[in-house]
Amino acid sequence: MLCILYVNVVGFCLGTAAILIERMLPTTASRRWIWCVVILASMFIPGYYSTHHNWSVVAALENHPVQGAASLPVLNPDWWTQVHSFDMAINRVWLTASAIIIAWTLANAWRVWRLVRLSRRETGSRRGTTVDGIPVVVTDVIGPATVGLLRSSVVVPRWVLSLPMSQRQYVLRHEQEHRNAHDGLLLFVASLPLILAPWSLALWWLIRRLCLAVEVDCDNRVVGALGNPQAYGELLLKVAAAGSRGPRLQPAFLGAGMLERRLTQLLDPAPLRHLQRLLVPSLALALLALVVWMPHPVTGHESHTSATASSSATTTHASVH
Repeated sequence: MLCILYVNVVGFCLGTAAILIERMLPTTASRRWIWCVVILASMFIPGYYSTHHNWSVVAALENHPVQGAASLPVLNPDWWTQVHSFDMAINRVWLTASAIIIAWTLANAWRVWRLVRLSRRETGSRRGTTVDGIPVVVTDVIGPATVGLLRSSVVVPRWVLSLPMSQRQYVLRHEQEHRNAHDGLLLFVASLPLILAPWSLALWWLIRRLCLAVEVDCDNRVVGALGNPQAYGELLLKVAAAGSRGPRLQPAFLGAGMLERRLTQLLDPAPLRHLQRLLVPSLALALLALVVWMPHPVTGHESHTSATASSSATTTHASVH
């Protein structure tokens, strides 16, 4: 239970610091790698600190009793020693949640594979159709999106083909950029930790922020190549109004619930004011320092810190004699 709390606190601190770092970057700078590093750090730090930089809650409460512990069980050392009795129930829920995520992922992948296969069979070509020089798979249900990991494909709904070429090129270029950058593989690998820690609300949030960063980076590349961000923004709204009856895919032209933030970043980015240029980096550094300093809480009677101190004292005593 303490581990779950600690992992979430570390993840939210790192994610907040990443948002502040994003605010300091130029508008067209790539943002995805910030979130990749943060996701890795949010998984590595708790695992490493659990054995190398931890703090015993029981020992702290026994050495420094708090008044009113009788009315607050959390302040009672005996209450923490009984926390392990909940581990079996927590582990069962943990395994169930992981199994649900795996089953949902496989079911969604099978559905997409089936729809793409049917679409290719209708056209009589394994590679689909070429539109404006870009090979695409035309469907009636899903898209615009990029599907597949190692051999990704651009999937577009049939109504995209009826768009004027000036608008259609943005949709196709967006998905082609995702394909060239292997964004589908990146998001898949970044989402794998959810199987290990489905209870981490912070991790779900970090991956969602990575999805947003991937879409914003792609938007910047498309506008940088084709120009006219206003027309591109209007097309995003038009595609959103058209909707989709298929599964929500990542990466995709619309993303998932990110349209407003993408439009703001694209059309009206807010520059940092003079005071913010001082406060934003200071706060980001403070959060990172907090994560580095904060030990992993444990319920054992002896933490790694106290064990190290005890070992040092024993060595010193032995050397004196």
